[in-house]
Amino acid sequence: MSGADEFSEIARLFRPLTGGVAGAFDLLDDAAVVPQRPGFDLVVTKDAIVEGVHFPAGERPDLVARKLLRVNLSDLAAKAAEPFACFLAVAWPEAFGGAEREAFAAGLGEDLRAFGVALMGGDTVSTSGPFTASLTALGWVPEGRMVRRAGARVGDVLAVSGTIGDGALGLLAARGEIEDPGGWLADRYRLPNPRLDLRDSLRGGATAAADVSDGLVADAGHIAEASGLGLHIDLDALPLSPAARQWLEAQADRAAALTRLATGGDDYEVVCAANGAAPDGFTAIGEMTAGSALEIRLDGVRLDVAQGGWRHL
Repeated sequence: MSGADEFSEIARLFRPLTGGVAGAFDLLDDAAVVPQRPGFDLVVTKDAIVEGVHFPAGERPDLVARKLLRVNLSDLAAKAAEPFACFLAVAWPEAFGGAEREAFAAGLGEDLRAFGVALMGGDTVSTSGPFTASLTALGWVPEGRMVRRAGARVGDVLAVSGTIGDGALGLLAARGEIEDPGGWLADRYRLPNPRLDLRDSLRGGATAAADVSDGLVADAGHIAEASGLGLHIDLDALPLSPAARQWLEAQADRAAALTRLATGGDDYEVVCAANGAAPDGFTAIGEMTAGSALEIRLDGVRLDVAQGGWRHL
């Protein structure tokens, strides 16, 4: 998009989302100034989404915008950071007309207000390909207190928040491939809840953490790799929602079904390592071990899990 059309659209759709933050300059400049906060480190994360890859083609634009923000806030949640601002880049396809763009901006604004986040800048362009958007989220954490993937130690408990597998089942529900009375599973997929409520638990007890986006097994594996360790996960201990338990009971192969839930991705919970007991809000599911082996067990028997979760490339 070029010239005055781009600037007028930014003014109309996105300037109201700055929240009056001084460093955003009402989106009238081509750069922003991030304010300083003495005693805190600035945490920065970035995620992109592509239509047909990260969300179904034809998804409602407001839901797309809200999920884009939430998956970025999930990364900040896993770092025990407090979000405060973001930058947006969006590539509009030709089919994304005025109504769709307004809906996208409205959905983004709804969640920016809900999570107390200000839009400080970004870019809008046109594309001949599918809808694509990228968001950079900024958050504060007390100096030196960001919870990294590295830092786990041998003997640390491996723990996860919330319930696992709802995102993978939610995608199936959104596609109409499984029953979903009330649409609860599909909502879990479309609008994940970033676990920003776990900041104090992570700062107080976690030695390492990651958000569960690619799948529990894969993201726990990222902690192990970054920490130079191995791990084991007990599928018996996997925390499941009532909807996931109901789906599991209908499956003929329990081991395959639990593996699918543990590798499916899109849960946007937090997996962490902790010294001692699982932190408040977390369920113990395994342990960090010496070496580099990643073991998945069910009823004490080791399973062969060929793929740990979603792979981007």
